[in-house]
Amino acid sequence: MKLRVVIPVYNHGQAVGAVVAKLRAQGLPVLLVDDGSDAATAAALDALALQPEVRLLRLAQNQGKGGALMAGLRAAAAEGCTHVLQIDADGQHDAEDAHRFVAAAQAQPEAFICGCPVYDASVPKGRLYGRYATHIWVWINTLSFAVRDSMCGFRVYPLAATLAVIDGVRIGRRMDFDTEIAVRLVWRGVAVINLPTRVHYPENGISHFRVLHDNLLISAMHTRLFFGMLLRLPLLLWRKLT
Repeated sequence: MKLRVVIPVYNHGQAVGAVVAKLRAQGLPVLLVDDGSDAATAAALDALALQPEVRLLRLAQNQGKGGALMAGLRAAAAEGCTHVLQIDADGQHDAEDAHRFVAAAQAQPEAFICGCPVYDASVPKGRLYGRYATHIWVWINTLSFAVRDSMCGFRVYPLAATLAVIDGVRIGRRMDFDTEIAVRLVWRGVAVINLPTRVHYPENGISHFRVLHDNLLISAMHTRLFFGMLLRLPLLLWRKLT
């Protein structure tokens, strides 16, 4: 197994350095994907990329979280990686858990390792409760509880299966990416391991979630996936019965 961490970055110049430091302390190679960040963040990423085993991929225009991740996944595959660990740049995930995700992927290399957040008191209640609507739709669209939290941005992808999905169908390029790729991996029969991990929302942290626009994107995604589930209903039911 050859793994690289991919971190999509959009104007998180003040937070991403600490995330990279924790990952490098565990010996993990890192690919930073600069998704059209401002000048201050770009400079911070240039400095980080001077470190051993830290690479920088710069996108000329903002592609959205999903677009940046897809660029990072393809770049990792081009260098011979078999797996990618995804983690957000804002510091909300416990990067020291990365070794646990890697160990789970090593134990089951064909599986999709999905973070299952364990929140502390810092989580915004509106964000917490709003996630449950997506959880319910994911459970409906997969006819299973295989994915406990499809919105968690801390996960390990088996690259062959993931790129087969991305190359085979148009997939959401913004905040809808995490959920859609999780559902489509389940549809392909990829096993899912849900790994509990602590999540802390940093004080004065930067969120790029656009309430109206991204909720519309996510609603459209759930609708699209629902009709996709109906087309796959016989196969999904057969899997459940067998």
